[in-house]
Amino acid sequence: MDFNFTDEQNMVRDSLTRLVRENYDTETRREAISSESGWRPELWAQIAELGLLGMPFSEEDGGFGGGAIDSLVVMEEFGRGLVVEPYVPSVVCAGGFFKHGGTDAQKEEHIGAIVDGSRVYAFAYAEPRGRYDLADVDTSAKKDGDGYVLNGHKAVVIGAPWASHLVVTARTSGDRRDKAGISVFVVDKSADGVVTRDYPTVDGRRASDIYFENVSVSADSLIGEEGKGLPLIELVTDEAIAAQCAEACGAMKVAIDMTVEYSRQRKQFGVPIGKFQVLQHRMVDMYTEYEQSKSMSYLATLKLGESEKERKSAVSAAKVRIGQAAHRIGQEAIQIHGGMGMTDELAIGHYFKRLTIFDSEFGNVDHHMKRHIALAAS
Repeated sequence: MDFNFTDEQNMVRDSLTRLVRENYDTETRREAISSESGWRPELWAQIAELGLLGMPFSEEDGGFGGGAIDSLVVMEEFGRGLVVEPYVPSVVCAGGFFKHGGTDAQKEEHIGAIVDGSRVYAFAYAEPRGRYDLADVDTSAKKDGDGYVLNGHKAVVIGAPWASHLVVTARTSGDRRDKAGISVFVVDKSADGVVTRDYPTVDGRRASDIYFENVSVSADSLIGEEGKGLPLIELVTDEAIAAQCAEACGAMKVAIDMTVEYSRQRKQFGVPIGKFQVLQHRMVDMYTEYEQSKSMSYLATLKLGESEKERKSAVSAAKVRIGQAAHRIGQEAIQIHGGMGMTDELAIGHYFKRLTIFDSEFGNVDHHMKRHIALAAS
């Protein structure tokens, strides 16, 4: 199998490498995430001008004819720089819903706005008692004339403080954990009844708890079929996991490189600590974990277009392997750096935080281990 990237993808990677290097050194990133807004809209506009927001969409939908592999290229480089701009929530998640389930009118309106960067979207799916179960939806959407009225609470909506629109999962029928009866809506965040509580996350991003209090939406806000949204949600979520696996691999590679370089400079007993065999073994183990993770990330991305069972199995396997590797590489990097590794001034601490949080997004290691086992037994 040919695992080489196309010339166009390599050109994109080169452009992204320069963009991240110029805009995401440690001090610049620290200033950006510490600002009132927590991000840089002007950088988002620059990313849009480079065409990066349109890469995963077909030309018919207003994009540049790319796909999941192109998102992998983008996310690996974003992981290297710990980029906080909301590529996964807006492009992969929201864009995925419109790409796979939207009407022609929805694609024209929303994908165009995603591609040119004029709108930012967030994916509001998690609920306080959900525990990674995508079917555990208590937020309701009740019919009201030709439209719907939404009520409920969504938790830890990544990127929501920057978003103009939300993609929301809500129950239109059935009981709380029923797989049937779940629908997907696009909601203007400025709509009456949408209440947000914004806060920073430990890894430098921003999130919101969002409350829907009798929020009226039109029938045109429904994405896909009413009550049959779970397969669409699972597909888009798997695409988001694959993208974040690529991001984690990019972050792991930088964490390893930083650790190796530090071991060459830091001296103990008159010699660089990298000369100690026990630390050499640990750094070799870190690199092995990274290489295995990179292979799993590529496999999961390639399997996104296969059958539902193959896709889910590959994505869960990647999430487990990369979640375990991110945990180990992050901890080893901090231990080799010593106590100063946890300081805000040293970049490695920021990589450790992002790699730690990766495990909790869209299902942790235990959740995906159970899903993988269940799929293998079916």
